[in-house]
Amino acid sequence: MCEGHWPGRETKPHERMKKLLEILVCFLHPLAVVLGWINLLGRSDLTGGQKLAWGIFMIVPIVPFVYVLTGGELW
Repeated sequence: MCEGHWPGRETKPHERMKKLLEILVCFLHPLAVVLGWINLLGRSDLTGGQKLAWGIFMIVPIVPFVYVLTGGELW
């Protein structure tokens, strides 16, 4: 969830950089999922069920959930 700019609140340079990185991650996660699915299609060492399980697991964004649950204090 994006926070709006609060009138009268000064933003520090590291806060702006942190927000920029968060936005970048929002774009990178879907790209990583698609690339992971493409990789799964080419894997011959996995069965169809294993590929399905991994494909579903890739959709669940574990890192963003951890980030939210820790209150955004990962760094």
